[in-house]
Amino acid sequence: MKLGDGVEAAIHCAALLAGVDGDGTLPGNVMAEAFGLSPSYLLKHLKALTGTKILESVPGPSGGYRLARSADKITLLDIVLAIEGREPAFRCGEIRQKGAYSLDPSGYVKPCGINVAMLKAERAYRTALAETRLSDIVADFTTDADPRVVAASCAFVAQNQRPQISKARTINERKMP
Repeated sequence: MKLGDGVEAAIHCAALLAGVDGDGTLPGNVMAEAFGLSPSYLLKHLKALTGTKILESVPGPSGGYRLARSADKITLLDIVLAIEGREPAFRCGEIRQKGAYSLDPSGYVKPCGINVAMLKAERAYRTALAETRLSDIVADFTTDADPRVVAASCAFVAQNQRPQISKARTINERKMP
């Protein structure tokens, strides 16, 4: 099974956003730079993640993206389905009924064995992805990756995140002399 490159980019961006403090954000172009991707390419995938409520887009000059829910509530399956769609990777076209030796439809009452096997594999694959949370990926990264890579990633997030000021705080600050 081959997944599009957007899945890898989406998972990496979500993992990067898991390191953002509080309500802070990271701009899409900054994440594109972090992974050597075209901003327009990445923005298409960030939009898909936003549309499925995995990410939240914050408008404005200090805006960007942040996780819409905690990393322990986001699975790899959530991300894959957001990018690739909900359709199974294998789609049976019932070609067995279209060839030179095909019979009338009454000969094909039982489901195609190939389709059955492929959908069984798809269910196992999706189950494994549903069991893996973004927080698991981040925890494994921080404990298993080269400490220099972890430090560089953390420094990148710290340097590029945009803190968000709550509206209530902004209104109170305006009232003060």
